Amino acid sequence: MVEDKSLITAQKKFIDYLKKQGKSSSTILAYNNDLNQLADFLSKRQITQVNSVGKEQIEEFKEYLAYNKYLPKSASRKLNAIKSFFRYSKNQNLIEANPTENVEYPQYETKPPRILSQMEYRALRDAVRNDIRLAAVIELLLQTGLRIGELARLELDDIKDNQLRIRAYESQPERTIVLNSSAKKALERWLDFRPKTKVKNVFITKTGRAFLIRNIRTIVNRYFREAGIKDATINDLRHTFIAHQLAGGASVVMIQKMVGHKRLSTTEKYLNLINQSPEAKVKLEEL
Repeated sequence: MVEDKSLITAQKKFIDYLKKQGKSSSTILAYNNDLNQLADFLSKRQITQVNSVGKEQIEEFKEYLAYNKYLPKSASRKLNAIKSFFRYSKNQNLIEANPTENVEYPQYETKPPRILSQMEYRALRDAVRNDIRLAAVIELLLQTGLRIGELARLELDDIKDNQLRIRAYESQPERTIVLNSSAKKALERWLDFRPKTKVKNVFITKTGRAFLIRNIRTIVNRYFREAGIKDATINDLRHTFIAHQLAGGASVVMIQKMVGHKRLSTTEKYLNLINQSPEAKVKLEEL
């Protein structure tokens, strides 16, 4: 029986492989979308078999992305997914040679994490002061370094006194976070105000539904604008927590465990930022 070497079949096998490897759902979704885009590009050139793809087609796809004004960072991410797919295909003997082996990534400058200054995060607090729910969201993110997804998944049973249980999710193990007085006060204020509903999520909408990640991000971005804070995203609240805590003397190992970094080196990278930023010198819990 002749082995099916169509791009569609090879892609399905690759996605199943990623799932077995325990890759996150967001990574799998992104890889699948990137490979769908490549397959669509190749099909218009009558290329449907994984072993019919050469370096020339991969380079043409890079040019296609540039022509359609994809940022180099986005194109690089797509190429990373494609390289992973063809490495897998080579290991599975679906192809004799990897067409991406000598294909270079688009060049781009990696910007360091955005660290909010003391003036900026105080302005953000002022902007959300009359929004009890968002004030709690901002304070938790700023005072604990939580990821936005972790905050959205928080349930009422995860709160115990001054601690939060961050449940295991995909490749992230469970951990416990201790709340300082500012975070605890903001959270308690929200829980007193929170509408009664059967939904277990800590943060909910006015109609009692779970407060989704995309909606949290949209509203926080709006408050960034109201506070006059430019070029900032919700993830920068996490960056700000890490940088300010390290600058205040917290140990790298403690912060690594608190924010859930898998590698200590990820946390250590922030040490370079605080050495360069004279504003990152105050522990957030002291404000």
